[in-house]
Amino acid sequence: MRLLLSFALLSLFPLAAHADLLDDVKARGQLVVGTNADAPPFGFINPDKTISGYDVDMATLVAKKLGVKLVVQNVDPAERINFLRAKKVDMVAAMLTKTAERERLVDFSYGYFVTGQRVLARKGRYPDLKSLESSTIGVARGTTSEAQFKQLFPKATLVSMDDTQAAANFMAAGKVDGITADEPALAGLQAKMANRQQYEISVFSLSTEAYGMAVRKGEPRMLKLINEALQESEQNGEAVRIFQRWFGPNTNVPLVRFFKIGGGA
Repeated sequence: MRLLLSFALLSLFPLAAHADLLDDVKARGQLVVGTNADAPPFGFINPDKTISGYDVDMATLVAKKLGVKLVVQNVDPAERINFLRAKKVDMVAAMLTKTAERERLVDFSYGYFVTGQRVLARKGRYPDLKSLESSTIGVARGTTSEAQFKQLFPKATLVSMDDTQAAANFMAAGKVDGITADEPALAGLQAKMANRQQYEISVFSLSTEAYGMAVRKGEPRMLKLINEALQESEQNGEAVRIFQRWFGPNTNVPLVRFFKIGGGA
């Protein structure tokens, strides 16, 4: 799926405020979704400046359910919830892990992807969890991976950067020993590395996380429609087809789909 980036003005001015987001989006004819375009295969920028990826395809399901055009805006991971609450986007579909802390700020849809946090480093560098206690690790700022790692390994050196690609660049330059993020994000980064055979993703996991689409508090009709769109995609097989498109056996990031949307995630 290839969609035009939203105009820069969308990042400068909040969307018009209405009493109900669902009516607002339908009247406007556009659903503005914030995503992370620096996290393949969930989001990435094509040569023609469009954004593609798993998150974009899943957000498209919601736009189709609404009968409106999908407009995608690239959002820094640390600003995802801020952009949503400031009404600069209608919805966030950007590898946003559902947590109790975040659920006090926004409302989440059913989980549409379930994964675990791992570590990417040179082969043999981190054989087990204990080896991370004296590590120097890069991470994307404002993510659950950052918070989780700090909690588990308070004595380790954690270097926070704008996104996982920046962390990968630091690792390639020898400035950090490894990077931590959710497994598919790490696999996507490793697939692009020229010397990827020298690196490995840890066999151990630091957490299990479910990504949800987020909307502002007080929008029950919009949240209900998002959940309906996601559940319908699971029932008609479209959610599985989207997963296979980005994570199937013939992709750069082959993963096993062990979850079902609406199945408790």
